[in-house]
Amino acid sequence: MSIMHASLTDRDFGFTVKDQQDHSLFIDIPVDQGGGGNGFRPMQTVLAALCGCSGVDIVSILKKQRQSFDTLELKVDGEREKDKEPALWSSVTVHFLLTGSVDPLKAYRAAELSMNKYCSVAETLRRAGASIQFDVTVNGQLVTI
Repeated sequence: MSIMHASLTDRDFGFTVKDQQDHSLFIDIPVDQGGGGNGFRPMQTVLAALCGCSGVDIVSILKKQRQSFDTLELKVDGEREKDKEPALWSSVTVHFLLTGSVDPLKAYRAAELSMNKYCSVAETLRRAGASIQFDVTVNGQLVTI
């Protein structure tokens, strides 16, 4: 069985993608490009994968460090190459936001390990030429090293 299976399911450009466990993701393009605008744009799914990959890294690392946190959010900004086809991600910034009784330096170190060592999606983006930056905010305070 395929790892992923995509079927055209909505208008001209809307695809439902399912994995082997029948989890679904909907991909579409904006209305101004001829799509229905009803799902993730294809290149957005790359950044969504970065969020998921790094997010599970952070949770795993902080659990191993016996750090307690209440919330974890990742916000990702990115720029794509200008005047190129295909237009790859050229720069990506990941903002990690945590709340709770977590040591800010340990939270930063967890993000650093994820971004520079463990996250396969981050490494895939780097190998495609993207520069990746990150910052960490704990309880509303930017962590500075």
